[in-house]
This record gives sequence, structure tokens and C-alpha cells, in this order.
Amino acid sequence: MGKLDTKSALVTGSGRGIGRELALKLAADGARVVVNDLDPEPAKDTVATIEAAGGTAVACVGSVTDDGFAERFIQTAVDNFGGVDIIVNNAGYVWDSVIQKMTDEQWDVILDVHLKAPFRILRAAQPVISAAVKRAKEAGEPVPCRKVVNISSVAGLGGNAGQANYASAKAGVTGLTKTMAKEWGRYNVTVNTVAFGLIKTRMTETPAGEGGTVTIEGRELNIGVNPDVLAMMKNMIPLGRAGTPTEAAGSVYLLCIPESDYVSGQTLVCGGGFIF
Repeated sequence: MGKLDTKSALVTGSGRGIGRELALKLAADGARVVVNDLDPEPAKDTVATIEAAGGTAVACVGSVTDDGFAERFIQTAVDNFGGVDIIVNNAGYVWDSVIQKMTDEQWDVILDVHLKAPFRILRAAQPVISAAVKRAKEAGEPVPCRKVVNISSVAGLGGNAGQANYASAKAGVTGLTKTMAKEWGRYNVTVNTVAFGLIKTRMTETPAGEGGTVTIEGRELNIGVNPDVLAMMKNMIPLGRAGTPTEAAGSVYLLCIPESDYVSGQTLVCGGGFIF
């Protein structure tokens, strides 16, 4: 028996990186997972890996910013697994620039993916969760604890040069989390944030300026971190290194299991001891 047996878990951006590691971890503990990615192949690969290990998963491919995605995402869990128990708003990317060079498009796109998309997903989930709670109460059954984990960043807590859009969006995630913890406490839903520090992902492993790019929704974006900045960041981390996607996923997992049923409205920093 796993800690998450019979639970349905929805994880955005789970075809790659941290999201993939989290989907695998939740599935290994018994959760039935709705896997999401922009591209079909990474999503299908995560689903196949889960199924090969004896778990259960389905894919819901698409951009979290698309109109109608939130409703389709939630409905995928309802249709396949009967409801919604865990939601992790993980999908996102960066499009950096100093403020005098940042366009309205850069601002809007990053706010949409990191803040508006989680808002839409939680809004779409509310009728499903509310109805499930009502049915349980009418039947005289205990209302299970459901979980929401919104992903933020240390940039949203302390700011970061060149990331006015990203830092603002991630700061907004904290406000969304605290508000939803107050609104959904009556449904026995905990809502928390995990703020990642420096984690080894495709966005950070390539040194900036070495031609590393990634194409997201038709935009070719530069990736990587300036080597000097990377060295400085590592020197500021007490553990002396960047975290791994598996470690990052583990911090989110802690807020998805029953041991955290009385933790809500909090921000957990997964940053190797980094403090401002």
C-alpha cells in the first residue's frame, strides 16, 4: 500500500525535468497521475515510464496558457480517475531581460504561464472539489485532505536582476497560495508553495552565451546562467551545489503526503540552505 493509493494527481509540465521526477515519485507511491507537457512525446514517455513500473497515468498535452486548457486538464482527471486530489502547478520557463529592454510580450507571457495558468486551473477545479466534499458530507463520510502545491522560486521571494517578469509572477504565486489556503480550508484542502533555488535543469545547465536555446510555443529562447553568476550562487548556497530535479521533486512530494495534512498557506524553500 502506498501513501497515495486511490489519489489522483495532476502535475503540469511533467514531461521533463522536475515535473517528470515528481510524476514518477507520486505514481510510485500509488497516485494515478495526469501528466502534462507542451509536446506529446515527453508526456507520452513519462506515462509509459509510469506504466512500465506498474503505475497508472494518462497524458493531457497542451499549453497551460491556452484558453480551455484548465477545464480540459481537470476533466481528464475526473473522466479517468473519478476526481481531483492533488494539483501541482509546476509548468513554466523564463524569458529574461533587464527592464528597459523587456517588452510587454515578455511580461505578459511569463505572467500568464506562472500565475494566470495556476489561477485558471484552481478555478476550474473548485466545482469538482466542492461537489466531492458535499457528497462526502451528505453520505456521512470523512472528507479527505486534498493538496495543492504551487511552484515558486527564490526569485519571487528576493527578486533577481533581469527577471522582473518572472520574479513578479512568482511573488504573485505566494499571494495566490495564501488566499486559496484561506478559501479552501473549508474543503479540507491544503495549499502550499515550494520555492526552488538553483536546480540543475535544461534551463540552467548550459552556460549563458554558448548558444543554448529552447523553443517554446514557437519562440526560440536563450537558456543558461552566466558562469560568474553561477559560481557566485553556488558560493552562497551552504550545501555548496545546485540541487537535482529529484531533490526538487522530493520537496514537493513532502507537501502531497498525509504527513503534511495540517500544513497550509506556507512557502517551503528548496534551496540548499540559501537565505537572503
